Amino acid sequence: MKRNLYLLLVLTFSLFGSCKKDDIVDQNAFERSYRTWLAFKQESNNTYSYKVTFGSWTGYSTNTVISVKNGKVVERSFIAQTVNYKPTGMEIIEREKWTEDATNLNTHENGAATLTLDEVYAKAKSTWLLKRKNAKTTFEANNNGLISSAGFIEDGCQDDCFNGIRIVSIQKDF
Repeated sequence: MKRNLYLLLVLTFSLFGSCKKDDIVDQNAFERSYRTWLAFKQESNNTYSYKVTFGSWTGYSTNTVISVKNGKVVERSFIAQTVNYKPTGMEIIEREKWTEDATNLNTHENGAATLTLDEVYAKAKSTWLLKRKNAKTTFEANNNGLISSAGFIEDGCQDDCFNGIRIVSIQKDF
């Protein structure tokens, strides 16, 4: 009888434990990507670069490349462009371009935050991927299994509403 009671208690607690709601959207995909990140981090000796992109419906776009060496951000480069539509075609105009190194990181206002991918994954889990009632939340891992997009768009927002990060490439730097 004690054995049956014990078994019943274990099954009951297992059932309730497995019914616990996840705190983040696409938790399984996130965890797979995070495991891929940990393997990449080890293979690359925590030395890599990644490119964050932003694009507006107005034709304005930016790219920021974050370079990390041994787990520390050592460089950030930025370029901002707009598109000028002419009768003869499209012209891309460079609006701003700069590079910061370890001695002057974060001295420019524009550009993606100087986060390591450890910090990107942590922010995705704690902020960008949280379940929200009034927003569409997405996670993608299109960089060979590594994070490519994490964020949300609040319902009803019309223009440039994505809150999160879009990473178009991640590469090992040696």
